[in-house]
Amino acid sequence: MSISRRSFLTTAALAALATEIDAQTGMPMRTLGRTGEKVSLLAFGAGSRWLAYKTPDKGLPALDRALKAGVTYVDSAASYGDGQSEQWVGEYLKSHKKNFFLVTKIGGDRSFDDTMRIVDRSLKNFGVSQVDLMHIHALGNEDDLAKIEGPNGQLKAMYQLREQKVARFIGITCHQNPQVLKAALEHNDFDSTQMALNIAQIGNAAPSDKAGQGQTGASGFESVAMPVALKKKMGLTAMKVFAQEKLLGKAAPEMLLRYAMSLPVTATTVGMPQLEHIDFNTNVAKNFKPLSSEEMNSLPKSVSAQMRASIDHFFADHVDC
Repeated sequence: MSISRRSFLTTAALAALATEIDAQTGMPMRTLGRTGEKVSLLAFGAGSRWLAYKTPDKGLPALDRALKAGVTYVDSAASYGDGQSEQWVGEYLKSHKKNFFLVTKIGGDRSFDDTMRIVDRSLKNFGVSQVDLMHIHALGNEDDLAKIEGPNGQLKAMYQLREQKVARFIGITCHQNPQVLKAALEHNDFDSTQMALNIAQIGNAAPSDKAGQGQTGASGFESVAMPVALKKKMGLTAMKVFAQEKLLGKAAPEMLLRYAMSLPVTATTVGMPQLEHIDFNTNVAKNFKPLSSEEMNSLPKSVSAQMRASIDHFFADHVDC
């Protein structure tokens, strides 16, 4: 995608993402695509970074701190700590009114039966009968998508769960293969999607790339899959903003966050393993100003072709847990 074309699409899409400021917390709120739900610009990543608090006695106050600061999107998954993340959220809900948008993700063997089994466990972990958004977790290659879309595959289960109101909305996540995610979004009826979006533009480093010769943004999620989600008016959330800390040092943390938030996404999901991270990230969100076109184009160029290839290789084998 050319710079001018990319800038035009980003500007137009951002203009369509009306942002409101929550009067009580000062947190920017955006609409999650066709769901119509308003959620916070910063989302609470309830994966390994949250579980790094080690115990609920430390983890639950961290969640509470984020929620009181205005975060309303909580992103868990059945595989996070083999259910521990969902259990911690469920523990929080025992003593607090549910005042946030609850999201989980389902992996498994991609079969209908295994999906239903995992979902049943997730609901018990949370202590709820319904979640707001249920994603198919971590789409992989073409074979993985074929299993998901099969006659008795995971997609059939997700449609049924939405029909039965077990999940208000359904979606799919991917941090490996933009082309496969593009196909999944084009073929199927999802309300939302989550993809890896950062200055390394994951998925961009082709095997033939040589040092300094990779075309920035040519085949990453930002250019390949994101336009499909926007065209179909899906909710769109960013993840892997720091690329598991691999991008720290390439740009200031604030700039890495602002890059993702300047894309036409509803929310940016971030793991925050220390309380000061919660304070820092919520402050960035509350004072967010979109980056200029020049900044959006220059930041990805700070990542070498070798580093993009290294990050791509890492996420090709990465398992969210």
